[in-house]
Formats: sequence, C-alpha cells, structure tokens
Amino acid sequence: DLVFWCLLVGMLGARVLYFITQPEILARDPLAFFKLWEGGLVFFGGPLLAIPFLVFYTKKKGLPIWLTLDLMAVGTALAHMFGRLGCFGAGCCHGKPTESIFGVKFYSPLVDQAFRGIPLHPTQLYEATSVFILFLGLVWVLRNRKFDGQAALTYLIAYPVIRAIIEEFRGDLDRGTVLGGMLSTSQGISILVLVAAVGTWIYRVNAGARNTK
Repeated sequence: DLVFWCLLVGMLGARVLYFITQPEILARDPLAFFKLWEGGLVFFGGPLLAIPFLVFYTKKKGLPIWLTLDLMAVGTALAHMFGRLGCFGAGCCHGKPTESIFGVKFYSPLVDQAFRGIPLHPTQLYEATSVFILFLGLVWVLRNRKFDGQAALTYLIAYPVIRAIIEEFRGDLDRGTVLGGMLSTSQGISILVLVAAVGTWIYRVNAGARNTK
C-alpha cells in the first residue's frame, strides 16, 4: 500500500515541480497539468513530496520510519534506472551536442528542433548506468548498515552528486535555472538535498542510532 501511494504522491510532486519551472505552460493552458500523455515530470519533485508523505504514513501505521526509508530508497534507485531508460526511448532529458563516440541522434518531438538529428550526449543512459551502480551499492549498504536510515541517506547523498554532474551535460532547454542562471533547478535542489542528508547523517551517528536487525 505504501509503495502504491508513494508512487501517486511522487508523480504529483514531479508534475508540480515541472510546472513550477515552466509556469508559462499553465498560463497558456490551465488544463495542461492533467495532460500526462504530453510528458512533463521533474524527478526531484517526486521524493520531495513522497518522503514527507512516507513519514506521515509510517507514523500512522506504526511502521519503523528509518528502516522503511532504507527499503524504499533501494527500490527507488532501481525504478529510477528504468525511468531513465524510458527517457532515452522518448528522447526527453537529452544532452548537449557532442562529437564523441557516445553521441546519439534523436528525432523525437520532445527534442528541441535545433538539436534533432545531430549527435547528443545520451545523458539518460549516463544516469541510468549511474543509478544502477548506486542501486547495487545500496543493496550492500542495506545488508551491512550500522544504523537504520543509512541506505536512505546514502541515496540522498550520492544521487544529488550524480545528478549535479550529469546536469553539466544536459542540453534540454526547459529545465529551469536558479541563481541567475548559474545552476539548473536540479543542481540547486541537489545542493540543498545533499546538505540536508549529510547533516542528518551526522545527527543520526551522534545520536547513537542503531539498526533493528
């Protein structure tokens, strides 16, 4: 039940964050929010809304919050990999033009017209590969954790670093920016999530947290 509701809440969060970065779309068509078949999800919006919901749900049901977060983090990393493979198939979330051997040509209407048919960094595959490696690492952390929440916090520390680096290769033009264009929206969120996760890790360790095995 928790996974089902988190999926719905996460999709809502991803949708809301997309339109926060693209408010002009809603200004033109207020019903665009409900047109999911046209695309428009920002991954970070998912966990930003799903995690508070998960905390509420686990408290209500009497589930161990940190252990539940650990389990959900491992599953999320694997699901994220498949999601990015979907992005590759659709052509969204593509990279900048490149002359490297890794360049892939996209002809999807989701690709800016100026970038169609020229080699682009397959940033979707970069991220899919990275989060799959992260998934394997999280499985190991979960099995060898010193305290509940270690796997979840590892995810929340590692993924922002992965995302911030890959953002440097992204070429899609509708991601939004912060700090006067210095950072993409996702890079700005990555910094905030990373700082919060590191701070929580330090707090958990100093508080003498243990696992419940």
